[in-house]
Amino acid sequence: MNLPCSIEQLAQLTRDAGTATLTYWQQNPTVQAKADASPVTAADLSAHDILLAGLQQLTPDIPVISEEAADIPLAERAQWSRFWLLDPLDGTKEFIDGSDEYTVNIALIDNAQVRFGIVGVPARDTLYWGGHGLGAWRQLGKQKATPLHTRQPGEIISVVASRRHSSPEQQTILETMAQKRQLELVSIGSSLKFCLLAEGAADIYPRLAPTCQWDTAAAQGVLEGAGGQVLKLNGQRFDYPSRETWLNPHFIACGWPDPAWLQLLRG
Repeated sequence: MNLPCSIEQLAQLTRDAGTATLTYWQQNPTVQAKADASPVTAADLSAHDILLAGLQQLTPDIPVISEEAADIPLAERAQWSRFWLLDPLDGTKEFIDGSDEYTVNIALIDNAQVRFGIVGVPARDTLYWGGHGLGAWRQLGKQKATPLHTRQPGEIISVVASRRHSSPEQQTILETMAQKRQLELVSIGSSLKFCLLAEGAADIYPRLAPTCQWDTAAAQGVLEGAGGQVLKLNGQRFDYPSRETWLNPHFIACGWPDPAWLQLLRG
């Protein structure tokens, strides 16, 4: 699939938004609570403004949905076959605590499927991008981008977990997996969990705790481009249909595509 603008343009836009967040990083930013009680800072809003303006200039005919401007009626959104889906700053709690584990995310959704995603890690000066059938790459600073490939798991399964968000269902799944295979748990924030799988640094990321569509879309594109997959618990490809809620269903992200992963989650 041809992208509506160049990867270079999207990469620069992601860098610009990331640079804006660094102005506030480790500077004790003022924190406000949104309607759902989640935190937001001036860095989130600054990155949002840059991404929104940039995409409206690059692709004026493609609608944009951002976590920071998601109050668009379903009746309107349901008419869109293609749109940009943004999380201007994923991992706000990590950002507030001064961690470098936060990201800037742009995804292109087409007919409810992720077609392409780009993930910026501003505090590490790193970009990831990719899409199903397009490949995936990582770029450190101004160095040449290198292709990403997921790995085939070994005897010990490296399981990625959220640093902050869990649930009783999540804990039960981990206990079930540990009864079948030897596990190594790796905790990391934001959409970097998918990126670990994409670069072959981990094997599986089961998520049975809340996420929203903008939390997962861009990094799913990267993972799928690297050869991985994101599945709903019924085995179908994870998708992004228009619906009233932005909450995702539970899913499992896998570095190495193997139907046996879902069996590993079941008791």
